[in-house]
Amino acid sequence: MTINKKALLVLLFFTAYSTFLSAQKKNKPGEGIYKNELQSLQAAIQKNFYDKASGYYFVVVDSAQRENKNGYLREYTYLWSLCALYQAANEIEKLDPKAKLMEPLIKNMADYYDPAPPKGGYTDYIMKLKPGQRYYDDNQWIGITALDAYARKKQKSDFAKGKEMYDFMMSGYDQVLGGGMYWVEGSKSSKNTCSNGPGVLVALQMYQATKNKMYLDTALKIFTWTNAKLQTPSGLFYDNIRTKDGSLGKATFSYNTGTMLESNVYLYEITGDKKYLDAANAMADSSLSFFYGEGKFRDGYWFNAVLLRGYQHLLKHNKDTKYIIGFKKALDHALTNEKNDQGLFNAKKGVQNLVEHGGMLEILARFAWLESRYKLNI
Repeated sequence: MTINKKALLVLLFFTAYSTFLSAQKKNKPGEGIYKNELQSLQAAIQKNFYDKASGYYFVVVDSAQRENKNGYLREYTYLWSLCALYQAANEIEKLDPKAKLMEPLIKNMADYYDPAPPKGGYTDYIMKLKPGQRYYDDNQWIGITALDAYARKKQKSDFAKGKEMYDFMMSGYDQVLGGGMYWVEGSKSSKNTCSNGPGVLVALQMYQATKNKMYLDTALKIFTWTNAKLQTPSGLFYDNIRTKDGSLGKATFSYNTGTMLESNVYLYEITGDKKYLDAANAMADSSLSFFYGEGKFRDGYWFNAVLLRGYQHLLKHNKDTKYIIGFKKALDHALTNEKNDQGLFNAKKGVQNLVEHGGMLEILARFAWLESRYKLNI
C-alpha cells in the first residue's frame, strides 16, 4: 500500500470519526439517555414481575410482601398496576408505533372485568380467583388511556372501551355534597379528587371524540364541583371530602393536581377561553415548587407520572420548559440514587411495586419523547 493510500484511509477514518463525534455531540445533552433507560426498565419489569406460567404479573418481587386481603393471598397484581403499564405502553407506542404493547395488556385486564350492573367495569383483582372491589378511578385511568389511543389510532375498540369506562364512572355520581363521584363502588364515605379529576378528563376526551355537548356539560359540572370542594388555597388539591360531615382529607398528592391541571389545558383547547390556560399555568407554578423544589420526588413515581402528563400537555401552549426541567431534576435523582443491580427501583424496604415501576416506565417514555424535541439541559 502506498503512503498516499494510507494517508487517504487515515483521512477517511478521521473524517468518519469526526462525523460520529459531531452526531454524538448533537445528541447531547440527554438525547437517547431516557430511551436507553426506558428499554432497560422494560426488560427488568418483564424479567422480574411477569410470570410466564400464569400469564399474569406479580405486584411485588418479594413473595413474602404480597398482599393479603380479607384472609386471601393476592399472589398476582391488582388492577392499578395494569392501568400504569397500559398508559406506559401507550406512550411507548407513540415512540414506536410498531411496538404493539397495548393489546397484550388489554387481554390481561380482561380477566379483571366484572359485567355486573349497574354498568360493567373492572374489579381490582382477577375474577376467576377472588374478585375484589370496583374502583371508579381504576376504570377512569383505563378510559383515559383508551381514549388517548383512540385519538392517535382511531380504532373503534379503543373508543368503545373509553365509552364503557365513562358509563361505569357515571354510576358513581350523585348529588350528595352537591355533586361529584365516589372513589369505590359500594362505599359512600368520601368523594375524592382521584375519582373526579380523571372523571373530568374522560368526559372531555369523550367530547373531543364525539363533539356531543352532553360530555362537555358533564365535564364542566364535575370540574366546577372539584375546584369548589377540593382545591387548596395555593391551587393544588386535597385528597378527599368526607360525605358524613364535609370535612377534608388534606393529603396533597401530585396526581390530583396533574388531572386538574390537564383538565384546564383540555378546556382551553376546547373553548378557547384563556382563563383555563391561566389556571393551568398557575397550578403548574404552585406544583413545581411544592413537588419538585427539593430536586427529588415527593411521592410515588406513578403519582408523578400523572402530573407529568399535565406538564407535557401544557407545553403545547406554554413553551417555557421550566416545569419539565424541574421534573427532570427529580427524575435524574431517582435514576442515579434509587436503581438497584436488577435495573429496578428501591423502596424504603425492598423494591418498589409494579405500580411504581409502571409509573417510572411512563415517565421514561415521555422523557424519551421530550428529549428528542426539546433542550433539557439544566
